[in-house]
Amino acid sequence: MPKIFIITLLVLFGVSNSANAQFGFSHEIGVIVGPVAFQSDYGERHDFSTNAGNTGYGIGIIHYLNFSYKADCNCYTPETYFNDHFKLRSELSYNKTELQHFGKWVDDSRTSLFADQLRAMRGSTAVTNIGMQLEFFPLSIRDFTATLGSWAPFISLGGQFSFYDPEAYSLLGPMNSPISTPIKYYNATTNQGGTVWSIVGSVGTRYKLTELSDLMIDLRFQYYFSNWVDGLNPDPTIYTENKANDWNVWLNFGYIYYLQ
Repeated sequence: MPKIFIITLLVLFGVSNSANAQFGFSHEIGVIVGPVAFQSDYGERHDFSTNAGNTGYGIGIIHYLNFSYKADCNCYTPETYFNDHFKLRSELSYNKTELQHFGKWVDDSRTSLFADQLRAMRGSTAVTNIGMQLEFFPLSIRDFTATLGSWAPFISLGGQFSFYDPEAYSLLGPMNSPISTPIKYYNATTNQGGTVWSIVGSVGTRYKLTELSDLMIDLRFQYYFSNWVDGLNPDPTIYTENKANDWNVWLNFGYIYYLQ
């Protein structure tokens, strides 16, 4: 799997460098980090304790094609709306979340075997993403670049290809046994990794820190086209409360440097 990441990165940056040589784009690189709230089949939907409890972390490396500036001549590109309001973002990121059941069904007041089994269930998922987003800046990118202390809000939309590695287990014993596993999760768990496509959208802003660097914050929504990313997938025709695919919300804090 690491070989795939390396090859993909080389392709992405190779395409970027080729585009730079041919069209005169400039480049930006950065790092991102922040908390990730993973929405899955663990816990109760729309429950605050679930959203707060099933929270992990994410880190990433990002790269931008800046269409408004030409690094090869240290000058601006022809002034068009696209050049002054869009950037293309490539990303390699990783997030991991420890998971368990929260909400009313595992409240201490519940003493049934079902409640005990839910309380004993544990899980985690580690996801590595690679992909691209097109970012739209309503305000002028040129004006932002030339003004220290300025802000540049943006929205973005894109797609990512993800490698996920889930783990599901119980403190009561092996899964798929009458002692450890609630009936709804019989033969509905996996510890096998896989791949999945996802759609990503975000809203955020940049802050011009220095002539060649920005700070960034953005709130991202990522929807996976699979319900196995967390390692659980109860039959959606019977347990309709678990019919939605897995998704997460990631609050990113980033630092971006302009390459000259």
